[in-house]
Amino acid sequence: MSGLIGKKIGMTSIFDENGKNIPCTVIQAGPCVVTQVRTEEVDGYSALQLGFDDKAEKRANKAEIGHVKKAGSSPKKKVVEFRDFEGEFKLGDTVGVDLFKEGEFVDVIGTSKGKGFQGVVKRHGFGGVGQATHGQHNRLRAPGSIGAASYPARVFKGMKMAGRMGGERVTVQNLRVLKVVPEKNIIVVKGAIPGHKNAYVTVEK
Repeated sequence: MSGLIGKKIGMTSIFDENGKNIPCTVIQAGPCVVTQVRTEEVDGYSALQLGFDDKAEKRANKAEIGHVKKAGSSPKKKVVEFRDFEGEFKLGDTVGVDLFKEGEFVDVIGTSKGKGFQGVVKRHGFGGVGQATHGQHNRLRAPGSIGAASYPARVFKGMKMAGRMGGERVTVQNLRVLKVVPEKNIIVVKGAIPGHKNAYVTVEK
């Protein structure tokens, strides 16, 4: 599956030919450097390893520096492998946004915004215990009963409870590419994608 590593710039909206206002996300996708080529003979599978966003050499360890030196590149902040990449690429090649075309559909993978420790109403959409009368005190957003009776006398694994929310790998599928700007390495996709501004994302087609 072909793709690029990118960075979420932010959201905006554009008008289509019918005058409809479409919410969209701007992504700086690439340019990515081919840092390794995986082959069936050597590695047992076919893939391209791409690197994105330069990192200062003093912040990279010797293994990272040695790895990218083979490709004639500087150390990268983000490295991702893409299996069964379409087209022929060799070590050190650069892959840009011309990989995508306007009108096609892509999947975007990113890490959702972390929201910290949240209760069951925000985290799982619970309604709380209901009424505020009849002796209820500070119970409006409580989870209510979580266990069974004396048998099984325990709480089952996976019970929806309060806890840390967000900060998870999320894939949004079938987002239409509205615009490609090769000279600025920018693609604009319809709708929202996971992550905060300047968060790294992977765009696959």
